[in-house]
Amino acid sequence: MDGVRYLLALFLVLLAPGVFLYWFSIHPFIRFWRSVGPRLTIVIHYGFILILAAGVFLIRKPLLSIEFGANPVLIVLAVPLYVLVIVLRVQLSKQVGTKVIHGLPELAPEKYGSRLVTGGIYSRIRHPRYVQLLLAFLSFAMVANYLAGYVVVLAAVVWVFLVTRVEEKELRERFGAEHEAYCARVPRFVPKL
Repeated sequence: MDGVRYLLALFLVLLAPGVFLYWFSIHPFIRFWRSVGPRLTIVIHYGFILILAAGVFLIRKPLLSIEFGANPVLIVLAVPLYVLVIVLRVQLSKQVGTKVIHGLPELAPEKYGSRLVTGGIYSRIRHPRYVQLLLAFLSFAMVANYLAGYVVVLAAVVWVFLVTRVEEKELRERFGAEHEAYCARVPRFVPKL
């Protein structure tokens, strides 16, 4: 069990920085990345994510030096959270494909189409992908029970709050009144029941 917990904590600290920086690079500089092209943009970003993960891997020992041991209560609480992550992922798969997840419609709207997704899960919550990511990070952190995992979760909450502001600004520029009306009727993070 300790090995699994360690791997989950390692996964969090390796993955999170690259995920955080990906969208902060894309949305504010969308015009630049469109001129670069979607494939090269993705290659550059994924390469950077790998380099960043390798750098974090080199300092993993101090990052993962504080752990709190296996906690059965946290593990039991993490299971339904992760089930919710899977449910959200299934719903997202029905609504948007991999191209949307990677931002291809933002990077090349003329090639991949550019429409505001407002149906399905998006009719209840504006940012299900980010909520899914937060819940996944939280469930992993609860099972791992390392300080670094909880720091990642706190950083992810701040990141999601900031990146949604940047993303929504870009969506307002692209979709105008349609996006404004959508924002008025659908909550950002807490689903409308």
